Formats: sequence, structure tokens, C-alpha cells
Amino acid sequence: MSDIFCDWASNEGNIKGRVVMVLFRVAAWCRNLPSPWWILTVPYLVWYELTVVWSLGIELRYRTKVGPGLALFHGMALVVHEGATIGANCTLRQSTTIGAKQLADGKQSACPVLGDNVDVGANVVIIGSVRIGDGAVIGAGSVVVKDVPAGAVVAGNPARVIRG
Repeated sequence: MSDIFCDWASNEGNIKGRVVMVLFRVAAWCRNLPSPWWILTVPYLVWYELTVVWSLGIELRYRTKVGPGLALFHGMALVVHEGATIGANCTLRQSTTIGAKQLADGKQSACPVLGDNVDVGANVVIIGSVRIGDGAVIGAGSVVVKDVPAGAVVAGNPARVIRG
């Protein structure tokens, strides 16, 4: 339970971001309780889905692996697949999608993995089995379908390295 406020400083001045991340951390803690104890927290997990996902429009599922220090700016229309991994001290902005893609054989690809200190602009799509290196910056409106090297700045559709 001590990690529930691990995103607090990253969302300074951002009340919505702070509230969503505390609710997310509590939900993740509940779901990680051993069976049958986590079942006792189902009412909270349902409330989390109704409040954060449905009411606030932030699809950050409690099964998603998220490192400490995630900053959510203008979190509306944020969609993060529960199979995605987000490193420590990352920033996500509004209208961003991070998820799997449909493969030719009808199966889903693996989900994206974001390293530490990744800064994702608004209206970004990161889709498929891609890895975003530590310290990368994804420009607003980019569509990322290939790996991004650590420290790179990418932008465009499809995203390409504009500063490496």
C-alpha cells in the first residue's frame, strides 16, 4: 500500500491526474491480492471501472503494468491496453492510444513496452509489438508502429526519428 502515492509528485498541480493515479494504484493493489482475498475487493474494482474508465474516459486498466511516477496530463480519451507496460516517470497526454494490433492471421500482436522517462504527446497512437526506449519523446499526433531508440525524438505518421 505504500506505493499508492508514487505518482503524486509527477502530477503536481494536476488534481485529476493525482486522483486517477491514486485510484489506479489502489485498484492494482486490490487485484494483486492473493485469491480469495482479491474477490472481496470486487466492488471497488467495479467502482473503479465505472468512475475512471466510463465516467472520466481514461481506459487505464488496473492490470496494466505501470512504473512509479506516471504523469497524466489532460487524461480524456486515453486508452492503454492492459497488456501494455509503461516504465517509470513517463508522461501520457490526452487522446493517446497504446495497444495491440490485429495481425493478418486474426490474432492480436503483443502490446507496446515503454521504457523509463518516455514523454508521449497528445493524439499519439502506439500500436503493436513495439519498444519505446528510455528517454524517448513521441511528438503529438504521431503513429508509432516500429521500435523507437532510447533518447530519440520521433514524429509523424508513421513516426520517424527526427532527432536521435
